[in-house]
Amino acid sequence: MDWQEQANATEARLRGQLLAALEGDARAYRTFLSALGAHLRAYFRKRLFDLPDDVEDLVQETLLSIHTHRHTYRTELPLTAWVHTIARYRLVDLLRARSRREALHDPLDDGAAFFASADLDALEARRDLGTLTAHLPARQREALYRVKVDGASMAEAATAMGMTETAVKVTVHRGLKALMARARSSE
Repeated sequence: MDWQEQANATEARLRGQLLAALEGDARAYRTFLSALGAHLRAYFRKRLFDLPDDVEDLVQETLLSIHTHRHTYRTELPLTAWVHTIARYRLVDLLRARSRREALHDPLDDGAAFFASADLDALEARRDLGTLTAHLPARQREALYRVKVDGASMAEAATAMGMTETAVKVTVHRGLKALMARARSSE
């Protein structure tokens, strides 16, 4: 039996059990919920492979939703489409709830301490950079800051400094070369 035949047989069996349950057969309903639970576990495990602890909760929530809304099932439609829709909504609800919880416990919520240290680090880095480039000629220092620190393109730096792009490239290269020489001599 190929997968399509197997899926059709499962659909027919589960649909028959639910229809019998809707007519009052309690045993058919227990069988239906048990069989459907196994299918839902497989469905959720496949989608939540990195969240295995949530699978069983999701199966139970989905079965409860199906139980609560069983009167809305339209018997002329395939059961699997109806079940899949409910299961998908439960999955989306879980993922939304998890994302909200994780956002509440975001490490960036440390607020003041996080930003204070980042501001101090940036200030210290800027001070150190100023110390390192203090010995450079003003043109080299300005070209280095514009291109390497501020992220301007060579064309943007050339326009701002009133130079050609080639002149800015040469100036930046010479500034970097001077910084490297100074770093080597201090070792």
